[in-house]
Amino acid sequence: MIVIGSDHGGLTLKTALTSYMKRRGLEVTDAGTYDDTSVDYPDFAQKVAEYVIAGDAEIGVLVCGTGIGMSIAANKISGIRAALVTDLFMAQMAKKHNNANVLVLGGRVLNEQNACDLLAAWLDATFEGGRHQIRLDKITALEKKY
Repeated sequence: MIVIGSDHGGLTLKTALTSYMKRRGLEVTDAGTYDDTSVDYPDFAQKVAEYVIAGDAEIGVLVCGTGIGMSIAANKISGIRAALVTDLFMAQMAKKHNNANVLVLGGRVLNEQNACDLLAAWLDATFEGGRHQIRLDKITALEKKY
């Protein structure tokens, strides 16, 4: 299961991404927001991250205006590896090398087709493990230390 969330700046793109994932036959939970009323993006970063950390979702997707705020907020939560991506190579590497468990996109900087392509690249990529796992273990150690 995939959980998706956005603030008001990412609402339109979140709707398009949700439709895209459902067309792919994926189970999607929408963690909000549900209208264009101004909201605080950290609240939705937290909701999505908690789904992932609890194991209620395998992965998550976050969308705000640029993706910057969501990525900063989500990465404050231990165990979350949120990757803000803007091109196909970044989307693939977010999974292949960093095993990102949350993809972050900018609703005001990407069009729907581009965002769906980025999501597809991330979903279709596979974590390579090996030397990359060693690096992720170091990130986990940092989380525990601080």
